[in-house]
Amino acid sequence: MKGLPVTRVDALAPAPREPRWLVEGLWAEHAVGIVGGEPKCGKTFLALDLALAVASGAPALRHFPVQKPGPVLLFCAEDPPDTVRRRLDGIAAAAGVALAGLELHLITAAYLRLDSPTHRQALRESVEALRPRLLVLDPFVRLHRIDENAAQQVAPLLAYLRHLQRLFHTAVLLVHHARKGGARLRAGQALRGSSELHAWGDSNLYLRRRHDRLLLHVEHRAAAAPADVALELRQTEHALALTLAPPDSLVDEPASRSGSTPSDPAARVLHALAQASRPLSRAQLRDAARLRTHTLGELLRELVAAGRIHHTDAGYCIPAR
Repeated sequence: MKGLPVTRVDALAPAPREPRWLVEGLWAEHAVGIVGGEPKCGKTFLALDLALAVASGAPALRHFPVQKPGPVLLFCAEDPPDTVRRRLDGIAAAAGVALAGLELHLITAAYLRLDSPTHRQALRESVEALRPRLLVLDPFVRLHRIDENAAQQVAPLLAYLRHLQRLFHTAVLLVHHARKGGARLRAGQALRGSSELHAWGDSNLYLRRRHDRLLLHVEHRAAAAPADVALELRQTEHALALTLAPPDSLVDEPASRSGSTPSDPAARVLHALAQASRPLSRAQLRDAARLRTHTLGELLRELVAAGRIHHTDAGYCIPAR
């Protein structure tokens, strides 16, 4: 072979104008990525909720539509099968679906090591046989015996999972822990171990606690991310599952803790931007500030003209001081 294969860009198949979703807004079709967060913040509940949604076609978290349901393959290293079944029973009850007949498959091996050639081959054969729309591996720390801080050791394992994704057109969801003391860092930077993990993801979901609230932060490689979503773990009879919290759960001003929210529309916009970890689009601001589109448009023009906010290609933000 002489040189590398090359093609003209105009000979490539045109990319779709709109993102293709596995779970609309949360997980891109065929994406690899991380569900990350601090201990005991619901990472496994979120991963299982996505798994049930993809297998059944029911909206994830009772809100985010699934475009093309299909088989799902799970490996839950920290929970015995009966615990996984009990959690899925609760999520299924909350979603109003039955587990019977769903193409939702659990790997029951005692352990799985991605740094073992034998285990990698066994996982590949399972994925090839089932052709899942989604592969869930929970958690990363139980899937290897490498140094998570060493990029040269982490990268080959992630490359293997990317290979499975490309070979079998399956999305891969990897549950991973945030580091201790990482609450003040940006979501991806708080992940434990090498920065390879954050860089690897096409779709990443991060669960974080702020005061007594649980927030879901979303990021995508090739699509705009929604504003942060407030979640709560809710028990209703036999159903125990994550669900969307009331919209005012995202308000974080001291006054809001006594039950009030900013009444002035401009204050709502400034508050939403102050709480955001990244610039927000007009649609994200509209939802976060709970304003009409026309009202928001006039406010944005006034606030930009006054220099109180900036409008960049990434969205609206408060100027750095």
